[in-house]
Amino acid sequence: MSQQIKLRAGNLLNNLRDTKPLVHHITNYVTVNDCANITLAIGASPIMADDMMEVESITAISSALVLNIGTLNQRTVETMLAAGKKANELNIPIVLDPVGTGASAFRNETVKSLLEQIQFSVIRGNMSEIRFIAGLHATTKGVDVSEADSAQDIQSSIEIAKTAAKQHHCVIAITGATDIVSDGNHTVCLENGHQMLSNITGTGCMCSSLIGSFCSMTDDYVTATTSGLLAMGIAGEIAFEKAGHLGTGSYRVSIIDEISMMNTETLQREAKVDETKN
Repeated sequence: MSQQIKLRAGNLLNNLRDTKPLVHHITNYVTVNDCANITLAIGASPIMADDMMEVESITAISSALVLNIGTLNQRTVETMLAAGKKANELNIPIVLDPVGTGASAFRNETVKSLLEQIQFSVIRGNMSEIRFIAGLHATTKGVDVSEADSAQDIQSSIEIAKTAAKQHHCVIAITGATDIVSDGNHTVCLENGHQMLSNITGTGCMCSSLIGSFCSMTDDYVTATTSGLLAMGIAGEIAFEKAGHLGTGSYRVSIIDEISMMNTETLQREAKVDETKN
């Protein structure tokens, strides 16, 4: 089974680079440039339109929508809702990145509103964010996962992902030392990546952009999400070997370089995947 998902991921990457789909982002201003560059690097075309005057029309011509609440404000909440409803109307896949959920009442209320009014294809977050999404106690550390939540064992993490997936009828991705992807019945665990990724702001946001790019190519959102996380994890490993010793700035640039150079052979050869049916 693991070999099959590697093959599907490689095929998706080839199709993505051939098609160059438009991926609409309503995201945060801290990482917007990195998200645009990582989307370009994987072979898609990013657009960042967050004004109510055009958000629905831009969504309508896009192949995927990524919503990221990292730098939340009331204006973008309204545009996220409008874009999400338009995407649902047109059957366009939507990825939610609930950055910092649990850190403030405004974020909590916003995520609740988004979940109530929009059907998401994928929700990607760290363990603290996904625990909150699942209705569990979470001890968030700003926009980062807390030590208590990150200490969750793998089997418990899988159960949380499955629970949240069934609650929200979507694919859940929990990113951490081991990435977990689940639709409630089909679960994939990924072991790629490097701890230095946590020292670069925006690597989670970039993961969501990669997932959105792959989701634009298929309605198999487990494979699409797995593909995006594999690409980031493998790029993080190779980038560390080449530039990790130079510091975090060089490492950040090297990650984007490695995504741009990613091919089917590298993706399939380096992927560390454990796929199970539950």
